Amino acid sequence: MTTIESGKIAFPKGWQVPKFDGVEFKKKRTKYAVCVFLINEGEKIKKQLRAMAAFSDVADIILADGGSTDGALSNELMQATGVRALLTKRQTGKLGTQMRMAFAWALNEGYEGLVVVDGNNKDDVSAIPRFVKELESGVDHVQGSRFVPGGRAVNTPVERLIGLKILHAPLVSLAARHRYTDTTNGFRAYSRKLLLDPRVAVFRDIFTGYEVHYYLAIRAARLGFKVSEIPVTRAYPKGQPAPTKISPIKGNLGVIKILVKAARHKYNP
Repeated sequence: MTTIESGKIAFPKGWQVPKFDGVEFKKKRTKYAVCVFLINEGEKIKKQLRAMAAFSDVADIILADGGSTDGALSNELMQATGVRALLTKRQTGKLGTQMRMAFAWALNEGYEGLVVVDGNNKDDVSAIPRFVKELESGVDHVQGSRFVPGGRAVNTPVERLIGLKILHAPLVSLAARHRYTDTTNGFRAYSRKLLLDPRVAVFRDIFTGYEVHYYLAIRAARLGFKVSEIPVTRAYPKGQPAPTKISPIKGNLGVIKILVKAARHKYNP
């Protein structure tokens, strides 16, 4: 095991990378990595990592933790499930901050592309090899979708489906000039070329929340990068509250505000 400290890494000039530390459990083995974003997911992340272990030879596993305090991320679990590195954010910010942390470290390690997925065990991680195949074929932005042939939406809350169908997907698609069907799904993949393009400039402090996913979907298509959708399965637990970090009123209003800004190209460099 090797200790990771962001302050000791020479990131490229101009990158705004959040402060973080972490542990590297093994060296780089693959061309691609899968970045898992989480905070206090308890048993859900344990189940997910056990499932992901089967694909650790396809893409190295990097955990991007927002500062969990539940004790679920033990070194024993990391080593048993083939995790390459655990990165822990040490400053304010939510998903976008975690994403910049993971992207910066992974790109600095030389990965050719990154699969990204939430750590709440909603997504069928058997799709990871399909994302890698798309990246290998030259696709720069791969959107996982429950609504293309082969995809499955299991127990999705009705209000989420309505919001996606009548607002989110149409607005992102209009802004991107490319039709997307599942723009709230965080199971995606990004090429190195896309993430390093100066016209994209993803390493900026304005990206602290859900901005990155919406921005990249729109920006990639508008700049002429190759984009695609592949089928995935996302399952919500039946008869239980939806696993989410978005609060019903304030959180959803914040998401809508970010969505509108992204659609109006307010995050463009």
